[in-house]
Amino acid sequence: MKIDIEFNSGAQLPMDAIPELARLAEAHGFDCAWGGEANNKDPTVMLSAIAAVTTRLKIGSAIYHILGRTPATLALQAVGLDELSGGRLLLGIGSSNPTIAKWHGQTLDQPLGRVREYIEIVAAAMRGEKLNFTGKFFTAQNFKMAFKPSDRTIPIYLAAFGPKMTRLAGRIADGVLINMANPAEVRRISEEVKRGAEEAGKDPSRVEVICKIRCSIAASSDAARDALSHALTYYALADYYRDLLARMGFASEVEGMRAAWKADGFHAARKLVSNRMFAGLPLIAAASAQEVVDQIKPYVEAGATRIILPYVAASDDVVGEMKSFIDYWSPVTTGLYAK
Repeated sequence: MKIDIEFNSGAQLPMDAIPELARLAEAHGFDCAWGGEANNKDPTVMLSAIAAVTTRLKIGSAIYHILGRTPATLALQAVGLDELSGGRLLLGIGSSNPTIAKWHGQTLDQPLGRVREYIEIVAAAMRGEKLNFTGKFFTAQNFKMAFKPSDRTIPIYLAAFGPKMTRLAGRIADGVLINMANPAEVRRISEEVKRGAEEAGKDPSRVEVICKIRCSIAASSDAARDALSHALTYYALADYYRDLLARMGFASEVEGMRAAWKADGFHAARKLVSNRMFAGLPLIAAASAQEVVDQIKPYVEAGATRIILPYVAASDDVVGEMKSFIDYWSPVTTGLYAK
């Protein structure tokens, strides 16, 4: 089991701080540094900077959205990142959601079919094949990289939490990326993914189950919770995630937050984040990094093979807090749950 870190999903960190933080994360035993994509700072720029200043730390996309670029473009970016990093890329891909689709002038429908076609094209392109693909959602005609990619097969991880998408992850990807799921939900997803792998004739024990646990450290739990409440509110209001939160028993809270948001805006919704939600979701409001370590174990027991820790600053000293968080960890600490 690996412990990873995530930079800038909340766009808090200045980009010019990333190289130093990446070197620090590598020195302290983190296995991979991840970056996500929404309307935050571009993850490809960040992952390139990390790759250029490290030698062991893996780089991962958690996640690239299928409607943000064509499959051929993503294949070129992925192969370039993998070459720059010397074979350290972990490629996370997700279906996006209707809101993000609109940002790109797209429409998201039939996400299962779209994801299946997109990954098929990306995987073929990364192998250096000439594409002549005509699908229901995507086409790629006469595209071939003008260079020979390495022989390394770049692993692909699919973001999923619904039953059908998680089963698809097991069938067509190397693993699943899970966001905002508690241990019980991680266990359910892990079982679905493994069933999908078995259906495809794959070894289910080799499928990675990667999950995010957001954390914040402050002198008081209220300050740490306040920092994390921004992210929780965002997901409570986001397409699809309200279904996930409802499945975990938070339907009434989510509907109340959505009603407050429609009436009075984001911060009105944020005020309704409850202690029960913090207790039952992957959000660690801590007074020390040791508390973060202590609360990882249930996710490992639920089937997680890799834990991503996106740190959320509780003060204006965003870089200083991140450095302090990284400084706590060591190769021994990050290997606590290694199998």
